[in-house]
Amino acid sequence: MSLQLQSIARTVGGSTHLHPVDALLEPGLHVLLGPTGAGKTSLMRLMAGLDAPSAGRVLQDGQDVTGVPVRRRSVAFVYQQFINYPSLSVFENIASPLRLKGEERGAIERRVREVASLLHIDHLLDRLPAELSGGQQQRTAIARALAKDARLLLLDEPLVNLDYKLREELRTELRALFERRGAVVVYSTTEPLEALTMGGSVLVMHEGRVLQTGPTAQVYHNPASEAVAEVFSDPPMNLVSVEVRGGIARFPQGLELPLTGHLGTLEDGAYRFGIRALHLSLRPKPGLPSLPARVELADISGSETFVHVHAEALDWVVQEEGVHEHGLGEPVTVYLDPTRLYAFGSDGRVRAAPVRGRGG
Repeated sequence: MSLQLQSIARTVGGSTHLHPVDALLEPGLHVLLGPTGAGKTSLMRLMAGLDAPSAGRVLQDGQDVTGVPVRRRSVAFVYQQFINYPSLSVFENIASPLRLKGEERGAIERRVREVASLLHIDHLLDRLPAELSGGQQQRTAIARALAKDARLLLLDEPLVNLDYKLREELRTELRALFERRGAVVVYSTTEPLEALTMGGSVLVMHEGRVLQTGPTAQVYHNPASEAVAEVFSDPPMNLVSVEVRGGIARFPQGLELPLTGHLGTLEDGAYRFGIRALHLSLRPKPGLPSLPARVELADISGSETFVHVHAEALDWVVQEEGVHEHGLGEPVTVYLDPTRLYAFGSDGRVRAAPVRGRGG
């Protein structure tokens, strides 16, 4: 099945929830990436037929289904908050859409046990939802959606309420499951790392607009604009305003950077340079340009430390591998690799991007 969105938009009470969106989704995985409030859920509800667009059309295999109610479409939806029938066993929860379709008992039995096995909950089929952990309940909700074998599968941040370890495990399992299906799968997330892990194609969203679409890794490495780069970086991409004159970029902090490589084609003018946190370092890097700064916060997260630094007209985050202690106000030197820099024009569009395989 293909799903085509033709300039669909959503306005409620004079407030625009979704600006016109055009997209063609073929069978496979499509990730909606954007911060909370970007319009991801609004777009998915229009895809499902739960809401009617204020403008535009939704087509399935070329047929207009804009006014067709969700119950008459081949759609399954998994929400952030796992929804299961509390009085039904895990088996009956998974079987419920099949019973509604009037499937034969033997077919139901086979399908339930098949998807339960795929999600490693086949040993829980006799239990009630209240007897399950949060991860097991979410697996049950996902299994029910998979059992339906819908042609359009929508997952709205399905792992957001689970612990880190379980999320990592389920991401891998779900990606493998989606690769074996012939359906259009739409998966929404606020996390760039999750989008990269899931793969497929991506629609980057912000403030009700789709900013860029394409293969997920390609969009990550080649954001079309500053806005896309910020959304597709965690922490958000570090940015600084520079002035380019005669092949040299002048930073507000006094750094003068000769422009070579992918930056060598920049014409004179004002730009915003961007670099991701993982491509900065506080450890000496001989031959690399550097900026003096002071520590404002050191946030230890697992096996990484995110060091927030401040310099004149600059507030950046440096991602360090390992656990590091830094005192408030501690002077540090930030080293940056010019081959990792992005250049954005005054209109926010990308003017120069790192060569794939070296930058990103």
